[in-house]
Amino acid sequence: MACVSSCRRPVYVSVLLALLFAGCSSMSSEQRSRIEASAHFNKAEDRFENTDGTANEKSFGALAGLAGDYFNRPDDPNEATGFPMLAPNSQPDSARQAVWIGHSTVLVSIDGVNVLTDPVFSDRASPVSFAGPKRVVPPALTLPDLPEIDAVVISHSHYDHLDLPSLTALHTQQPQITFLVPLGLKDLLQGAGITKVLELDWWEEVMVDKVKFTATPVRHWSSRTPFDRNQTLWSGWMVNFPDYAFYFAGDTGYTDDFIKTRERLGAPDLAAIPIGAYDPREFMKASHMNPEEAVRAFEDLQADKAIAVHWGTFKLTLEPLAEPPQRLKAELARRQLKADRFQALSHGQKLPL
Repeated sequence: MACVSSCRRPVYVSVLLALLFAGCSSMSSEQRSRIEASAHFNKAEDRFENTDGTANEKSFGALAGLAGDYFNRPDDPNEATGFPMLAPNSQPDSARQAVWIGHSTVLVSIDGVNVLTDPVFSDRASPVSFAGPKRVVPPALTLPDLPEIDAVVISHSHYDHLDLPSLTALHTQQPQITFLVPLGLKDLLQGAGITKVLELDWWEEVMVDKVKFTATPVRHWSSRTPFDRNQTLWSGWMVNFPDYAFYFAGDTGYTDDFIKTRERLGAPDLAAIPIGAYDPREFMKASHMNPEEAVRAFEDLQADKAIAVHWGTFKLTLEPLAEPPQRLKAELARRQLKADRFQALSHGQKLPL
């Protein structure tokens, strides 16, 4: 085992300092009023909460213990070698397809409409460029490679999902893009110069041209600094094209919200479901599904097909990077579900729909 503690400690300190002094846009009084009016915001506790009333709060001791375990973790061979990556063409090969670009970034193309989820094209999932979880596989498509994007959906504020440099670059290159965010994040994007931003509470919906976007509840939490925990909402997204439905779960622990979403909005044709960042289990269970729970979510949604996201791109937690798709395959077999119904694609792989 390579020396990790002394090598990683300076990085750990750098990230903590960056978080302490990370700039964040001030919240407008209008946005604050809208937040406090939300049924999902607990004014007494000054925080957003999950539908079951939890907020995934962790003690300082628990957070410090996890940080110690992470920075003293054993070597993972895939951190150095990454994974095989396919190089898709920038333009869709078929009228309907999905491309896994990496982590939670998926490009869904349906009949000429292109929707991008949680675009993260930076080398690190971090507030700084010199420290924090580093990509083990580069994005399968670069920002200039992307086709014309109609809409971007953001699930929540964490740096591995909301990467402001990627979002501002997208806006600069393609100013026509509409960005859809959960409640509380509009000011952050507009403060970075992004103009077309729509902000939704759970179960709110909006039309962008002929596509309907609905923010849906999931089980997670939010923060970008030590001082803004659960001050902005987190969500999944149901995207209804004229005759095709796509569900993006974002980042979530297992929850009966999947059943409620299907009962309220119908079963999706395709779902993007997270399968990684689940160990240590006791710590992560409330906010990250393991592969077995992801299959349960897939069945709750009654999706026709699903693709696995949130694995194999950043080393965020303690399980081996290659483990999530192995456990996914085993769980599908155990439940006698066809392997092609819920796939862990290679980075850059296209799934015809």
